[in-house]
Order: sequence, then C-alpha cells, then structure tokens
Amino acid sequence: MSNAIYNLSRPENDAIRSYLPGSPERAQLQEELKKQVAQVVKIPLIINGQEVWTEKTISVTMPHDHGHVIAQCCMAGEKELRMAIDSALAAKDAWEATPWEHRAGLFLKVAQMLSGPYRKVLTASTMLGQSKTAYQAEIDIAELADFLRFGVWSAQEIFKDQPASASGMWNRQDYRPLDGFICAISPFNFTSIGGNLPTAPVIVGNVALWKPSSTAVLSNYYYMKLLQQCGLPAGVINFVPCSGRDMSQYVVSHPKMAGFHFTGSTGVFQSVWRQVGENIASYTNYPRLVGETGGKDFLFAHSSADLEPLAAAIVRGAFEYQGQKCSACSRAYIPASLWPALEPRLKELTAQLKVGDVQEFDTFMGAVIDKSSFQTCKGFLDRAAASPLCQFVTGGTCDDSKGWFVQPTIIRCMTPDYESMVEEIFGPIISIYVYDDDKLEETLEICNSSPYALSGCIFAQDRQAIVRMERALRNASGNFYINDKCTGAVVGQQPFGGARASGTNDKAGSSLNMIRWLSAHVVKEEFCPSTDVTYPYMVQP
Repeated sequence: MSNAIYNLSRPENDAIRSYLPGSPERAQLQEELKKQVAQVVKIPLIINGQEVWTEKTISVTMPHDHGHVIAQCCMAGEKELRMAIDSALAAKDAWEATPWEHRAGLFLKVAQMLSGPYRKVLTASTMLGQSKTAYQAEIDIAELADFLRFGVWSAQEIFKDQPASASGMWNRQDYRPLDGFICAISPFNFTSIGGNLPTAPVIVGNVALWKPSSTAVLSNYYYMKLLQQCGLPAGVINFVPCSGRDMSQYVVSHPKMAGFHFTGSTGVFQSVWRQVGENIASYTNYPRLVGETGGKDFLFAHSSADLEPLAAAIVRGAFEYQGQKCSACSRAYIPASLWPALEPRLKELTAQLKVGDVQEFDTFMGAVIDKSSFQTCKGFLDRAAASPLCQFVTGGTCDDSKGWFVQPTIIRCMTPDYESMVEEIFGPIISIYVYDDDKLEETLEICNSSPYALSGCIFAQDRQAIVRMERALRNASGNFYINDKCTGAVVGQQPFGGARASGTNDKAGSSLNMIRWLSAHVVKEEFCPSTDVTYPYMVQP
C-alpha cells in the first residue's frame, strides 16, 4: 500500500439542508417528488453488474397512500442467489488487489454525489417509499454520506496501527478482507443503514450480497445505481431483493459466507446465529456476525429535571419518523412530583403535530411502513383501551383507509411491567410509568432489567442524581444521553449500537465496525538472518 492511505484528514459531518420556504433546495426537491410520484420504477436484480429480470415481482407502494404503486421490484430465487454468490467470489481477487487509494476514492466520490447532484433523488425516494418527512429524509441521506466518509477514514486509521520492530528486523501488519463474501440484510427505516451494510465491508476489500428491505427497495436501488455510476466494479456488490427464507437457505448456509451484516429484528438475528452455530463445521472460516437488532429505548427523569426540555424530548424522541427509528423513545419513567405539570404540556405539544402526506412540508409524521406494522400498533392500542392498567394521555386511534396512519399516542401505565412498557412496538406509541419520588433506586433497577440495551436518556439538573442514574443504567444502553432525547446519533460523534438483545454493539460508522471486516496478517522480515544454531547459555565455561 502506498503512503496515500495516511493523507486523509478526519472528515466533517455532511451539512443538513433546511428546505425553508422559497429556498432553491426546497424547489428542487418538490420538483423531484412530482417526477417520482408520476412514475412506476421497474427494479431489476443487479448481479455481476448486469440487470437481471425475474418473473416473480412485488409492488412497492407509498405507506401514506398505499393504493399508489411507485415501483415493481424483481425478486431473486435460488438460481439468482447462486449466480450472485459466484459473481461476488469471481470479483473478489481483483477488488482486493485494487490499490487502497482507488477503493477509497470511489466511495469518497459517491459521498460527494450524495452531498450534491444526487441528493434530491435519494431524499425524494426515501420520502415516498418510506414515508419520511423532508427533514427526516434529509438527515438520513446526510448520514449515508457520513458513513462513507468516516468509513474510509476509519479504515485508514486501522491501517496505521502497526507493530513495533526491534533492531535488524521489520514487523508489519497487513489487514486483509475476509476469506469469502459478506451477506448484508438491511432494514426499511434508514436508507443510510441500507447503503452502509453492504458498503462498509466493501470499502476494505470485501465483496457482498445485499438483500434490501422490500419496503425500502426504491431508495436502495437508486443508491445501487449511484455506486455503479461512480465506477463500482461488477460483482463487488450484488443487489438481490429476495425472501428471508431464500436468503437463509441459499446464502447464509453457503460455506464461503465470511460475514453477516444485519439490522433488523432480534428474532431474525438469533435465528441466523443459531443456523450458523448448527452448521459451523461447514464454513471455510468462522463467520463474523454483526447485528443491530431490537430495542425498547427509554427516558428516565429525575425530580430535578427541567420541564420544557423534558417534554420536548418525549414528543420528538417518540414520534419523529412515526417511532420507527431504532433509537425511538418507547418507554419513560417520570417522578410523581413532575407529572401534574408534564401531562398537560405533553398534550399541548402532541396536539400541534400534523399527521399526513409527507409531500406537504408542514407534516410532522407520515404513516407507519406497512400493513403488518399498522396491525401491530393497532393491537397494542386496542388492548390498552380495554385494560384497567392503562389510560390514554393522547392519541389511541388509527386509520388505514388511505395510508397506514397511527396517531401519536401516549399511554400512562399503572404498572411498569404492562406489555407496552416492556415489548418492542416500533410505532408512534410511548408508554409512561409515573413512579413515587422516593422509589428512584427501585425504578432505576426496573428500567435496567430490560432484555434490550440500545438507546436511553436521563433528565436531571441535580449533578449527584445524574451520577447515580448514569451508574445505575450503565449497561442499559449502548448510546446514552444526558438531558437530551435518546434519538439522533451522529456518525463520528455518537457511533451507534447496543448490547444485550439489541445487538453486537459494533458501532456503525466507526473503526469498531470496520475492524470486523478485516483479518490481520503479520509479517516479519529479518534483515541479517542468524546463522547460529546454539544459544549463548549453552556455551561451556
């Protein structure tokens, strides 16, 4: 490798556009939205750089207008998945041999396109296909650019880490890509995660199969096309929308699967881990399993908390992007002394939120992603309405006549173990337990007892209380916030990931994640090799 790998400065985060009324970026985005709404995109598989069309297809609709089809997507089966594996393995040697600075340059070019001329395409398709508002889509695409720039920089920093060399020798450490291919399965909720899961391993020389979520396939397809446009060689990433069952049967089970990069449900990740364990002797290497999975993210308030920031954090943290962020606030613990003032403020703030079409720029919330998600949310609402252990502070209704709309809902639960306080929902529903002020320690332990440990926050002005709460909740999250909402992690600032049933905590966008896709190879070169066979201690006096 040349010294070019040491020349990159730490990147800055991509600038966030505001889309203010009258701004050029708003006008450009609105024009792109009109263009994309008026067309039905035909999405093929992309294997070995070629479009592959299959008879089996699915329709992609807008969640906020589920009768409106915006894409038809081909689905891979056994034949196509085996083609994709062969393509990736055939491309591996040439991609690994590509000089580092050229791999880095490719992805820095992609990032620059995302920051500039391609921004509106990805933002609009994310809004329409995943029902994100302009701002939520904007921060999503900015994060994708951040993933690329920080991924390249993180790899460079890893490569700098070299062993010591004694006099007369040179020790060096070569960081190789894994021996095989990477299987990447991405979620619906972030285009940035969709793009990062196959891309991060590829930055350091791996090849990948990418199964995008069927409900995010439009924006993910546009990203795949951008990669090709910027010069990604054929076969390095193979774009294969397919069923989870086929991915498991034909890809996860393949002897050359070297790594599994995943964001999704805890149950799916555990089933893959189980499958890998049961078939461990058949793999060429022990596969690297990296996953960010379920969550039940919390907000915990102390009696000294400042009311206004607390109320804003609950509303924003719970309802931005319909509560479908991995970090969305889903449960809160509020001291009894604060509740009389907090409850009416939550009602006031939530009443201001417009739920509707994300193409209307005064919308705060769109629709949940699909019928299954809608039915899950409705089930929780129906059971809460019938339970004597619950009362609705706000919301509690939903309507699927045009889109999968669930109103922002706050449930006060009389017990901390009611189902909506402990089970993952992934919708705009937050449950609040009001605890007696003198039971702080006991309630902290209840909060800490969750099987999940992804994201959480505390609110307090009393510094000693902050110390006690942070210590008590040290293992309850991978990302922890003090006097801030539990959403909004920024690449390079708060690398994201959790532990327990929330994942392997490998921190996407950081060197902790990038190192998982590398295999160290240590080389020692002796300049003047010894000719001795005996050692000094063997000399007779």
